[in-house]
Amino acid sequence: MGERLDVGDRLLTYKDVLDLDTREVPKHIREERRGEFDFTEASIERYISRDWHLREKELVWKRTWHFACREENLPEVGDHVVYSIADMSYLIVRSAPDEIRAYPNSCLHRGRQLKDHDGWCAEIRCAFHGLAWNLDGSFKQNPAPWEFPHVDEATFSLPTVSVGTWGGFVFINPDPDAAPLEDYLGELPEHFAKWGHEDRYIEAHVSKILRCNWKVAQEAYMECWHAAATHPQTVPYAAFGICQVDCYDNFSRFITPSEVVGPMMKGDPTTEEMLRATMDVRIDEKLPVAPADGQTAREFIVSSTREKWRGFLGEAIEEWADCELVDNFTYTIFPNMMPWGGVHKLCYRFRPNGDDHRTCIMDVFLISPFTGERPAPSPEVRLDADTPFGTRSELGIVGNILDQDVFNMEKVQYGLETTVKPTVTFATYQEDNIRWMHQLMDRYMAAGDKVNDEKAGEK
Repeated sequence: MGERLDVGDRLLTYKDVLDLDTREVPKHIREERRGEFDFTEASIERYISRDWHLREKELVWKRTWHFACREENLPEVGDHVVYSIADMSYLIVRSAPDEIRAYPNSCLHRGRQLKDHDGWCAEIRCAFHGLAWNLDGSFKQNPAPWEFPHVDEATFSLPTVSVGTWGGFVFINPDPDAAPLEDYLGELPEHFAKWGHEDRYIEAHVSKILRCNWKVAQEAYMECWHAAATHPQTVPYAAFGICQVDCYDNFSRFITPSEVVGPMMKGDPTTEEMLRATMDVRIDEKLPVAPADGQTAREFIVSSTREKWRGFLGEAIEEWADCELVDNFTYTIFPNMMPWGGVHKLCYRFRPNGDDHRTCIMDVFLISPFTGERPAPSPEVRLDADTPFGTRSELGIVGNILDQDVFNMEKVQYGLETTVKPTVTFATYQEDNIRWMHQLMDRYMAAGDKVNDEKAGEK
């Protein structure tokens, strides 16, 4: 006898799964937040058009909050990170023990990039002519002040970019009129409060060039029902097809039940078959674990995960619901950050690759718990377009799963360039996260166009 839940003739739901929980399920997990959309089609121009990319750069990347680095990347005063997106570069600096500042990465003299790489500095000095600024952005030194009688050194400060932090993540927003990050995130911090990302560290950071528009790449991770075709090895233990999909203001999520037999699984797998799939154990190898008699795969994974995390959280782990220990909570913070919730370590980020709208950079972070002193963050490992994620042992079996997704992406881009159909067609529930992203992007585009039209009218 297998593990399929008996719900009669109806389709299994995530509520059925939550009703199995041995702890109180957090309200925000049980809560469903349907998006409201009046479209199921979107123009392919947003993936293939150079003009769309340029408008996106001006009206989205310059007007939204995006994840630049982690606070542990800047542990000491003077530590700095260079963050680039499209053809824009920003310098994020710890300017004081309790202060992080960000500046456009450009000298006010002749525009030379101020910093070329991450590191430490006592001042921000341009390598071209030697003009220098203090870490707080105030002007420090001009090697030839007699050449600049027209410059008021008291006001010749580096322009600042808004900075906000949440959960150990550092965000920047180039828009001088941007609302605070706290307002932008809305309810999100409440969702993540128990999961404690601020008490984790970067165990791994692997980035890779992908031959596709950044939205093609990101959308591959914004729904889960592709897994039956793209990741068939995961179907025995993940209930694809009954994911809960929720859309908020500036973030969305989908929740994938794990260690549950879903409607896209043919047959009725046994506990051992589910655990073999979960642990990637071949059929000719012995299963390295031994569930108790009558214990389901979900019960076993919940129990073993609770004990593993007890080492990090102590008895506080007893307050975590079963679902938080086993199900996949995949969030998207508009426009391009995807942190996972619960015990999961994954966090993705997607960016245009320089000013090329047909390639992008995908960053994969493992944000992990620790005991004792915070470990140093792992440095970024950069992969070219032809080097698989699976070559990086620090990603474990996740690397191979990511490569299955990457296998589709270049072909999606080619298909969009080739098709005579002017639109893509979205599913009406399982792809609501994608519709949410495009709806919000359209709002930014429309708002920016309106402002630009008003400015043009004033002239």
